[in-house]
Amino acid sequence: MVKHKYNAKVHKRRSIRLKGYDYSQHGMYFVTVCTNNHHFLFGHIAEERMTLNNAGRFANKCWLEIPEHFPHVALDEFIIMPNHIHGIICIDTMNNVGVQNLEPLHKQNKYQQIIPKSIGSIIRGFKIGVTKWFRKNTNIHNVWQRNYYEHIVRNEKELVRIMEYIMYNPLKWMLDRENPDRIGSDKLEDEIFSSRGSKF
Repeated sequence: MVKHKYNAKVHKRRSIRLKGYDYSQHGMYFVTVCTNNHHFLFGHIAEERMTLNNAGRFANKCWLEIPEHFPHVALDEFIIMPNHIHGIICIDTMNNVGVQNLEPLHKQNKYQQIIPKSIGSIIRGFKIGVTKWFRKNTNIHNVWQRNYYEHIVRNEKELVRIMEYIMYNPLKWMLDRENPDRIGSDKLEDEIFSSRGSKF
């Protein structure tokens, strides 16, 4: 496992959400899930291409299986990066099929309640599945940063921009804000993430 130094001041997390917005309503969301301390757990970037290791391949499998556990969910563009995952998730609450029961790894704090069939419950289920693999196959137990980031996709134009950002993420790794060794910034990334919120 390759570990890079993590600067808490540089990567300070924000706690922002849209007041009054129902996170379980029909809509598309751009989400980012990061590893604990931004450790490189899922593979590496070489020649502007992402190469998954065993953990990365399992995370990829778990992501693709999300609709099997949450029938009201559809997946769009996504990418597994060395220390984070970007993906577009679409929630359709018109489908009333319930989600499978997923036990949390830790008792939920009263300020961290998860709306059934919401983005929070989807990400929690994904994290649990990947964490179980790490605990079974490695000595790593604390896999994930404790929150995730989300951005509500408001229109088709924004969707196209976000899809482009995800697809070209490996090409722009040296400009990626999740890369501790980045040498610059990407204008498109800055525009997208300037309005991104975080959830716990």
